[in-house]
Amino acid sequence: MINQQVQAVTIAGHDSDGSAGMPADLHAFFADGVYGHGLLTAAVAGNSYGIDAAQVMPKDFIEQQFKTLSADFKISAAKTGMLANDDVINIVADQYTKVNFGPLVVDPVIITKHGAMLLEQSAYELFRERIIPLATVITPNFYEAQKLTGFELKDTQEMFAAAKELQKMGAKNVVIKGEHNDSNQKEVIDVVLLEDGSQFELSKPFFDTTHVNGTGDTFSAVIAAELAKGTSVKNAVLRAKDAVYAAISHPIEVGHKFGPINHWAAQRELKKKEL
Repeated sequence: MINQQVQAVTIAGHDSDGSAGMPADLHAFFADGVYGHGLLTAAVAGNSYGIDAAQVMPKDFIEQQFKTLSADFKISAAKTGMLANDDVINIVADQYTKVNFGPLVVDPVIITKHGAMLLEQSAYELFRERIIPLATVITPNFYEAQKLTGFELKDTQEMFAAAKELQKMGAKNVVIKGEHNDSNQKEVIDVVLLEDGSQFELSKPFFDTTHVNGTGDTFSAVIAAELAKGTSVKNAVLRAKDAVYAAISHPIEVGHKFGPINHWAAQRELKKKEL
């Protein structure tokens, strides 16, 4: 009789080039030794040059995926990615409260690391009201944290203030990822605010590369995978940060323009930490 495999689920969109969204989440789950399920919310036709088309899944199909997965599998943690619009946000919030998928990591996926909008404007307030209160951990990037809180993040002190605001909205633990658009910068600083009130900074050297697709997806997915294993939130965040930095700093050549991070390097880093 084999032991029950630790399982997690990503509630996200599918990127056809495999670099971000659900494919990146599943790569990250695999790299961290967790079996990954995928609950599809949307799909895009894209490659390393950009996205050419997108399709949001019907509400009844998303709902059926929740029912079908929860009827069979022992899922110990989950994460969200692209939720697209009001209908998807509502159906995910409704269904998540009905299933037992364990702690939830919310990767907002509303604004890219370069500041481009990904969520319909009308859906921001709904996201605040319905998704953030479900979050065991929320992992907005710099621009997403600004949008969700209305704070102007000029330094880490203001980032911590924004993290406290996200806690007031209902998120238990908050990681705000630092801005990294300047090729001359030396480091990227994230801030972490835990449920018990403790806070700290995470810093890694800036690595200048165009192969960063899936960075945020992978970071949140590793946190979810670690929570599924029973790891503390603090240690899950630390392991995710190390894994993502390894994946960024050991680039692979896939695609002709903007490429994916290296999940093989992330896997090596995660396995090294287990030794």
